[in-house]
Amino acid sequence: MVKNKKISSIYEWIGCITAALLAITLLFTFCFRLVNVDGTSMVSTLQHGERLILSRFPYTPARGDIVVISQGEDREPLIKRVIGLAGDTIRIEKETGDVFLNGKKLIENYVHTPTATEKMKEEVTVPENHVFVMGDNRGAGHSLDSRTFGCIEESLLVGKAVFRLFPLNRAGGLYDES
Repeated sequence: MVKNKKISSIYEWIGCITAALLAITLLFTFCFRLVNVDGTSMVSTLQHGERLILSRFPYTPARGDIVVISQGEDREPLIKRVIGLAGDTIRIEKETGDVFLNGKKLIENYVHTPTATEKMKEEVTVPENHVFVMGDNRGAGHSLDSRTFGCIEESLLVGKAVFRLFPLNRAGGLYDES
């Protein structure tokens, strides 16, 4: 009788572990994804080598979101910040590097260098179903983003970064709480 209880207990544990692994697999297949930060285009918000949890739930992009953008099967995805939405106009003051959204200067506490204009020579209006994205490391040549390749179709957004998983010595959140 004691032997049957032990065997029954082992089967219960195996069942619980199997159910938990199945649930985690399903969540990370359909709802979330782990992404690795590769490069310095999002410094100082994100550092090379950090790992993020990405929400794959359909959502409407918002200004300030950190998103992952698909570049196709053969290329690594990009991690950028949404600056402008459909109908917005973006202008970068060449002399100061200030970014203007719909005529108002953006206050971007996460940017620590003046924004270079890159190939963007004039004001840009974001088309319908598109977003304008930039990295947080905005010096010349530090971020391949909408200043160079233009606005991104919303359909290319893989998801929104929601949590910094690794390294553990930094705060988990990605967004300024103020």
